[in-house]
Amino acid sequence: MEAPRVDIPDHAPHILVVDDDRRLRDLLARFLGENGYRVTAAANAAEARAKAENFVFDALVLDVMMPGESGFDYARSLRSQSPIPILMLTARADTDDRVKGLEIGVDDYLPKPFEPRELLLRLGNILKRAVPVAVAAESETPDQIRFGPFTYRFDRGELRRDDELVRITEREREILNILGERAGGNVAREELAGNGLGANERTVDVQINRLRRKIEEDPANPIFLQTVRGIGYRLVLDR
Repeated sequence: MEAPRVDIPDHAPHILVVDDDRRLRDLLARFLGENGYRVTAAANAAEARAKAENFVFDALVLDVMMPGESGFDYARSLRSQSPIPILMLTARADTDDRVKGLEIGVDDYLPKPFEPRELLLRLGNILKRAVPVAVAAESETPDQIRFGPFTYRFDRGELRRDDELVRITEREREILNILGERAGGNVAREELAGNGLGANERTVDVQINRLRRKIEEDPANPIFLQTVRGIGYRLVLDR
């Protein structure tokens, strides 16, 4: 199910909540939605995988004890293919469980019952830590790029229109990093697919269209973020 939205912008972080307790799923979806997140909910790992076919998520709130594939098993399979931030929920407060989750690569661990505000703070923290930082050598990649009224800083993952900060998602930062590092060159769609949960070529066009709505006066006739037929996309930079 998709949580009801209350004027949540499409660039807000998209969270996948996976828990077999329907009441808790609904409560979390409502609470996170009221605090500015887009939320999709799933009752188990199989349903979560199906949801990931259609969306790219910025973080995962995952229950440990679920029928069928456990949260630990699902987290382990995710970590083999994706660095998506994971916050695990469990009714157990056993230290061994917490250690097991951290060994798998889970970013944080919250025992049930919990205060909703604590979950909000922990989720916010792991999302902040997930913001990519450019590591390319200065001789190859500049500190920032400019296109029209926009400036993008690689070191901060920060996009500005003149002096105004433009809110972008982690996936949009990934796209700007890749396109910007090519200095206006063509980039294949598969290279832009990213490595987040649900990232694949089918979602690239959706992400590109969302980014265009933030940087183009007319997204249907883009000036900066252009389609290269048969290849992918390119970002037209100022020279």
